[in-house]
Amino acid sequence: MSLVQKLPAGPLDIVGDIHGEFDALCALLQSLGYDAQGVHVEGRTLVFVGDFCDRGPDSPAVFALVQRLVDAGNAVAVLGNHEINLLRNDAKSGAGWFFDERWERDQKNYAPFARPSDAERSEIIEWLAQLPLVLERGDLRVVHAVWQDAQVDAVRAQPLGAVAQAYGAWQQQAQQAAGAMGWHASIAAEKNAWGGDLEDEQRQPPFMHALAAYGVHQQMANPIKVLTSGVERKGAAPFFSSGKWRFAERVAWWDAYDQPTPVVVGHYWRRLYPVDRAALGKGDPDLFAGIDPHSWHGQRGNVMCVDFSAGGRWQERKAGTPVGQKFKLAALRWPEKTLHWDDGSQTNTVGFGVPAQPSQRAVMDAEELLFLLWQIDPMGSGCNANEDLEAAYWRQARDLAVRFAAGEDPRSAVLAVFDAYFWDDCLLEGARTQSLAHILAALRA
Repeated sequence: MSLVQKLPAGPLDIVGDIHGEFDALCALLQSLGYDAQGVHVEGRTLVFVGDFCDRGPDSPAVFALVQRLVDAGNAVAVLGNHEINLLRNDAKSGAGWFFDERWERDQKNYAPFARPSDAERSEIIEWLAQLPLVLERGDLRVVHAVWQDAQVDAVRAQPLGAVAQAYGAWQQQAQQAAGAMGWHASIAAEKNAWGGDLEDEQRQPPFMHALAAYGVHQQMANPIKVLTSGVERKGAAPFFSSGKWRFAERVAWWDAYDQPTPVVVGHYWRRLYPVDRAALGKGDPDLFAGIDPHSWHGQRGNVMCVDFSAGGRWQERKAGTPVGQKFKLAALRWPEKTLHWDDGSQTNTVGFGVPAQPSQRAVMDAEELLFLLWQIDPMGSGCNANEDLEAAYWRQARDLAVRFAAGEDPRSAVLAVFDAYFWDDCLLEGARTQSLAHILAALRA
């Protein structure tokens, strides 16, 4: 069995990111018509898009409930980036409920929160290790953050239960390549020169170019990171998001998604009502600016994000305001295409199949393009293991940047540049066609 699994047949209810909001989950399931075992009188099936935990008051209870429903055969689920963090023993902001080393630091924003016993921790990890990353069938695709064919195919080749191992292997490869590029020393120099804490919101660091390049490289070279936490590019300035100063920003990959099969994701914190993004710790660009919160989005209007920021309810608790007013837990009914909320209301979605306006983004500069070309090695030349070949890709990166700045179509620009270097035949034949698709997806995103 693979890390890509088949979606169940029949009608589905696809639940967005829960983030430890157990009461909201119970209310949503009840409003959808499910009993305590996850059985629906109409034969519907629950689908969870991941991010069950962190920030909210009762992540252990969420896991216990979702596991019971999945193990009973009445629900399916994919891993989100927050579950990947647990599997990798990576203690991030908001995970103090699970990691002792984060407990004290997370008191400020997220307390009170329930904590599991040691036995419960082990059970959570064992269960998560058996979940897939992608669910698909002919009429629908479900993944936590991103659908890109190259990354999906990469994890499709990995056996179920091998998430942590595959992640570690890809991460090690990325780190080795970064070492060859000299980024580790540059990052250390940047951090030492600044001398601050990247989790200190009150002290903005200077823009760290090496750390930004390394972050994008690590993200895009690891298929699991892409599928669970997004396509990224170097930002324009430092921004504080999810408890840390960052230098690489997410991009709206759906603007480049041109396939007919609809995709449902979570991860991206849509909002039904205006909120203070800075107060939420979201300093990155708003990918849904100008998009109706009930609308499908993307190049073909067939991508739907069902994360409506339930994970932001900690802000309401911290402010002493009514919980659940601005931050909702949602489920998308398929094939009906209606949104159902934890308060019992429902809304029709709009814009399905209607192309959305692409997000406005700056063109990649030559340095970013070099990093991209270096990491994916589209010609299969082994350049990422041979520093002497860096100059060849640098010339290509420079030429691509000039063409993009002039407004040239990404596909024609890529083909023209590689034609100039007599590599176009390689790019269009055999295994290199996948590299072309990879380049174009990264550039257009």
